[in-house]
Amino acid sequence: MSADGDAGPRAPIPLLAVAHGSRDPRSAAAVSAVFDRVRALRPGLDVRLAFLDHVEPGVEETLDGLASGGAGEVVVLPALLTAAFHSKVDLPSVLDRARERGPWLRIHYSETLGPHPLLLEAVERRLAEAGAYAEPGTALVLASAGSSDAGANEVIGAMARELAGRGPWTEVVAAYASAAEPSPGNAVRELLERGHRRVAVSGYLLAPGFFSDRVRAQSTAAGAAVVADVLGDVPELARVVLERYDAAVAARHALA
Repeated sequence: MSADGDAGPRAPIPLLAVAHGSRDPRSAAAVSAVFDRVRALRPGLDVRLAFLDHVEPGVEETLDGLASGGAGEVVVLPALLTAAFHSKVDLPSVLDRARERGPWLRIHYSETLGPHPLLLEAVERRLAEAGAYAEPGTALVLASAGSSDAGANEVIGAMARELAGRGPWTEVVAAYASAAEPSPGNAVRELLERGHRRVAVSGYLLAPGFFSDRVRAQSTAAGAAVVADVLGDVPELARVVLERYDAAVAARHALA
């Protein structure tokens, strides 16, 4: 405490990012790298990472640890690219149980990572790294994991339309590795059949794993010229994380 009795600035509210989790070890490593970058961008922020499934630590365990460590508040960020079952139902139910066990811990729920304009820049970055650019004669497939939530799938369709407006691709279409059509392979084949000379594919996925492997295998087999890497540890993603965190903190202050 300072001489005038002021306790000084309070520590920032901790951030708990919650990823889906995968049995594929590449996935957790990639997600961890994203949040290592977030920590580097904001060194004073306590950034934790937990997983809904397959990987430790779990969400409830991490929240209990924060509460027992004296945290009074936490911002929970769904580290997901679209809002669907996991962010609308699965994770909120976990948070409700945590509130029942520790009602003194105030939990502020952030928006999912996507959609966000910076993620379009991240897609373009990965495409450029793979040697694919928006140009006449090249069509683009934006391939996501896919969801049973039609609204989540439409977000990917809207992003495909936005990418079409950002550069002279001959055509941009959305595709889904599961739960919806077209599949990445079918999307590539249909574009080639319509006369497009070259097709590039961008996996709109947070981390490598089952879905990224499916996107790459289907797209390559169908004749894609380029399949870009998943988003992973890109600067744009870390900036989105901090924007979502800051927005949740600002909303918390507005309600206080």
